[in-house]
Amino acid sequence: MNDDVERVLRDDPVMADLIDAHGRIEFAPADNEFERLSVSIINQQLSTASAAAIRERAFDVVGDDVTPTAVLAADEDALRDAGLSATKVDYLRNAAEAFRNRDLTREGLADLSDEEVVSALTEIKGIGEWSAHMYLIFTLGREDVLPLGDLAVRRGFEELYGAESRSEMRDIAAQWRPYRSYGTRYIWEGSD
Repeated sequence: MNDDVERVLRDDPVMADLIDAHGRIEFAPADNEFERLSVSIINQQLSTASAAAIRERAFDVVGDDVTPTAVLAADEDALRDAGLSATKVDYLRNAAEAFRNRDLTREGLADLSDEEVVSALTEIKGIGEWSAHMYLIFTLGREDVLPLGDLAVRRGFEELYGAESRSEMRDIAAQWRPYRSYGTRYIWEGSD
């Protein structure tokens, strides 16, 4: 996080308190784009603890290098035994096929807007808007994403700001532009 980001966020008193409490949040894109997308798929509709345990077991099945080839070669029964539902196994395999057929890396998506990236990713069965937003933030390192589809973000807005509607949340986050991803990260930190 640089001085410009901090200056913009500190204009919001709640964000200023969160920055004071948690320090500067580092924002580094994931090294392995496919692995990060796989994490988002596994995390869908699970608690953080459950998702972490299942992810660890599933990645043990896949092997040290989580690649499209490794996921497609992994035994489906072993992935289900690791805790993935049959549907999530299919979603992981769909993502692997998409990565093999298209360039969904940072470089391949660099010229696309956030909306275009979301559109490209949600063409993949099993990738919804939430997963696409997580990909924008954690994989592509896009700095101005507001993932209101994330329950923890909405609860954080309710807890920290008293905001109840997504419209109120968008209005609050408008002052963080063009760094809403950082504000989102502080919401997560502040509501844990």
